[in-house]
Amino acid sequence: MSFTLIAVGKMKEKPYRAMADEYLKRLSRFGKVEEIELPDLPEPQDPSPAQERQIKEKEGEAILQKIRPTDYVIALTIPGKQWASPDMSQHLSTLMERGYSSIVFVIGGSLGLSDKVIARANEEMSMSKMTFPHQLARVMLLEQVYRSMKIRAGERYHK
Repeated sequence: MSFTLIAVGKMKEKPYRAMADEYLKRLSRFGKVEEIELPDLPEPQDPSPAQERQIKEKEGEAILQKIRPTDYVIALTIPGKQWASPDMSQHLSTLMERGYSSIVFVIGGSLGLSDKVIARANEEMSMSKMTFPHQLARVMLLEQVYRSMKIRAGERYHK
């Protein structure tokens, strides 16, 4: 099994980076794990809708270049499906049983994901109805994937 996290923007704050690295290390015992950080494009002070769309499209092109045709892509979006941890674990297990060996999670930049990235995704997932800083969302996603793998393996994980 292979998990990839593609995220727009760098982890700039050391505590978030340390937490993400810890979960990446823990996840590595369940298969190949990769984190791909793509640069976020600078936004003008008060961008027009056309400028925002252009930024999302350029970031989206960079994301799509990292996705292979055989990848199962889960885009993190606000309206995406929300999972309870046991249900997410079951869902990932089902994907693996269906033969998907590479699951890619995508987190966009501050403006979100381009329409092309969402169209390429096999599904959309939401972490919560609340808004989180992107660095925290990345850590939370990695923790939930780790939790899912622990549940799948029948191992105890704190609640």
